[in-house]
Amino acid sequence: MKIIKSVCLVLIGAALHFATAFSAKAQVKDTTVKVKDTTFRDAVLKPINPAQYDSIMHKLANGDKRWPVKKQPYPLPGAILPNYRIVAYYGNMYSKNMGVLGQYAPDVMIAKLKTEVKNWEKADTSMPVKPALHYICVTAQADAGRNGLHNLRMPFSQIDKVLKMAEPLHALVFLDLQVGFSTVEKEVPLLEKYLKMPNVHLGIDPEFSMKEGSIPGKRIGTFDAEDINYVTNYLASLVKKYNLPPKIFIVHRFTKKMVTNYQNIKLHPEVQFVMDMDGWGDPDLKKGSYKYFIEDEPVQFTGFKLFYKNDIQKAPHRLLTMKEVLQLKPAPVYIQYQ
Repeated sequence: MKIIKSVCLVLIGAALHFATAFSAKAQVKDTTVKVKDTTFRDAVLKPINPAQYDSIMHKLANGDKRWPVKKQPYPLPGAILPNYRIVAYYGNMYSKNMGVLGQYAPDVMIAKLKTEVKNWEKADTSMPVKPALHYICVTAQADAGRNGLHNLRMPFSQIDKVLKMAEPLHALVFLDLQVGFSTVEKEVPLLEKYLKMPNVHLGIDPEFSMKEGSIPGKRIGTFDAEDINYVTNYLASLVKKYNLPPKIFIVHRFTKKMVTNYQNIKLHPEVQFVMDMDGWGDPDLKKGSYKYFIEDEPVQFTGFKLFYKNDIQKAPHRLLTMKEVLQLKPAPVYIQYQ
């Protein structure tokens, strides 16, 4: 009954999540910002120390015997995880309702992110923190739009602006996809010019993958392991083609059906896979969701999203503390704020 209650509450909570997803309206005409395409081609990538890697992964498990996942490959040189924790700000710059990334002026947003990074460094002094900007570059839409796919692709000039904002922070950039009626096979290759940059990584949101034909926002969508494996194979091919360090790949989740056949997800040394608990609600609900949809279905790394507004709507009207998040099993290496 506890599991059923948790799932039901997550589904109810998703309604507000849906309501904020369609307010980003792209301005097609925009001024492109020139961005420095820094690469690691001339850099010496530090190889992974297997003993150190195993030690960190076992520490993150917090005593859960299912973690770390057995027989996962060691990453290629230059891997970020698990040597760092990533703290990301999420959103779309055309909308103040989709996340903190678009809610504030860039200088204010960056200052807030720097504060959160420092707070996480204090909360866990054993793990350095990398800041990140997690930008929704394809947004699901209730309207079919010109392409008939119920999604809206942001102009590249907006992605360029996010990259420009990331430069002084030495921040990672995640490009996030809400495919609507489209597919990862159609959408991901359109971003190759960015994904071949060593500091750019990828996220996909099953919530807005409407395989059964519902309008985005009416029901919660889904991705199968087959969809996820297409993306990991594609990212692995880019790493090999452009001689890149491993890509980080985020998949959002807050219900069981959002990701089907998780046990068939294939891992690669070129890709670091993160299942991110994306649901909002009170602390007990969020911890329950993490247990049932992340801890109980282990893949590789885990993430956790904190909602500045939605998480405090109901009693006890507070975010989980950093200490509470670090006590989860396993401790997340990716923290996202919306």
